[in-house]
Amino acid sequence: MAVATYIHDLLYRYECVILPGFGAFITQQHSARIHEATNEFFPPKKTVSFNRQLIKNDGLLANYIVEAEKTSYEKAIEKIATFVEELELLLEEKKPISFDQIGSFTLSKDHKLQFEPATQTNYLKEAFGLCHFTSNTLNREVYKEQAVAIEEKAPVAFTPERRAGGRWMKYAAVGLLAVGLSGAAGFNFYSDQVSEHNLAEQQKAASQLESQIQQATFVIDNPLPAVTLKVSKQVGNYHIVAGAFREEENAAKAVEELKAEGFKARQIGVNRFGLHQVLSSSHESRRDAINELYRVKKTNPGAWLLVQEL
Repeated sequence: MAVATYIHDLLYRYECVILPGFGAFITQQHSARIHEATNEFFPPKKTVSFNRQLIKNDGLLANYIVEAEKTSYEKAIEKIATFVEELELLLEEKKPISFDQIGSFTLSKDHKLQFEPATQTNYLKEAFGLCHFTSNTLNREVYKEQAVAIEEKAPVAFTPERRAGGRWMKYAAVGLLAVGLSGAAGFNFYSDQVSEHNLAEQQKAASQLESQIQQATFVIDNPLPAVTLKVSKQVGNYHIVAGAFREEENAAKAVEELKAEGFKARQIGVNRFGLHQVLSSSHESRRDAINELYRVKKTNPGAWLLVQEL
């Protein structure tokens, strides 16, 4: 499968996807908006841009290829390098480059790389299924004026027979009102009884529970001393993935080994490929995470950066 397809998949999950040696694709979220003049509604979306300066390998794309193709990290790096060489060759020949559903690249007259994003792709997963539409204008005041005009042209007149019948209707309405009031009073009385019953039963249950708790408390003759545990919570959305394992036992073993080396390692569950992921650390800023990633890669070349809210 082409490397561009993997980049497209990752853009739905991450804010920055680096193609090592070529540049980085960066997503930016935009809120929903309404065009008042045309009554057009545009759903929230996430667009993509390109940064030619970010070319260092952060391991994200390579590790995704490793998981998708069940290959080694070294072969994934070779696949990316070959793909970048092909892109550079096309640019030297001044041929346009197109990434399906991502965008296209062209080389300007002054030899600057220009990127044109694909406008039909929305990388915001929460907006899936939402599309642009135009709403019709509501003419409430026009309908109101038409109704007033009809009432003026067609006044309603009551005949004597209708007035006589109106007296019977009035008596019937009074009777129905009396029946309704009595029914409402009866319903309120029933509701009050139900509420009092529920309150009494709740108090009885609470009393029995309190008695059982007291009895259970007095049974303990030698209570254990209280133990206070201090646990440092890992915070931040930037995580260093030390490895992914098919067997959970291997993941647990890796966590213990990392903790022995001084890392605040932990497991974060199974990814969509059925692998148990192990983190060596988490960070609040991307810069701190990247610095830590470079340090970890000296002993663990397979480590990579995960950007995700856990």
